[in-house]
Amino acid sequence: MINTTSPTCCANHPGVETSLRCNKCDKPICARCAVRTPTGYRCKECVRGQQQLFNTAQWYDHVIGFVTAGVLSFLASLLVGLISGIAGLFAWIIIIVATPTAGMVIAEAVRLVTRKHRARSLFITVVVAVVLGGLPAVVLNLISFNLFGLIFQGIFLFIATPIVYTRLSGIQLTR
Repeated sequence: MINTTSPTCCANHPGVETSLRCNKCDKPICARCAVRTPTGYRCKECVRGQQQLFNTAQWYDHVIGFVTAGVLSFLASLLVGLISGIAGLFAWIIIIVATPTAGMVIAEAVRLVTRKHRARSLFITVVVAVVLGGLPAVVLNLISFNLFGLIFQGIFLFIATPIVYTRLSGIQLTR
């Protein structure tokens, strides 16, 4: 049997033949136009439309989230400084257990004050606030040559920062 149908071409690149279609709008797309999603390939226009639905944050959410995360990170870094004054293995256990908890508390507080609004720019703003909130304690430990305080602040920032980002953005590292 002879195929009498003409080959389908990409909607954005008329000279490129394709058998791929957007799984949302059914528009023919080539490999350059296709965006892989968890549910299949979509055209860039449908992906942009979906991202606009995802980005619900207003300008003031960035300010509120920044201030909340910065203040809580500053307070957590002060607590980390107190923990660094404890000698021995007990201090290491406390810091390793308390740091992820502090990251989750910061993320949930930001989620509460921003009314669960989302945007990638909001998540990045909050992460910057977490780092900036911890910097005064880092500087104090540098000035006073407090090696354990500096190490503990580094552990706090190294663990809490990605936890805040993943909790806010909804990234699941394990299933």
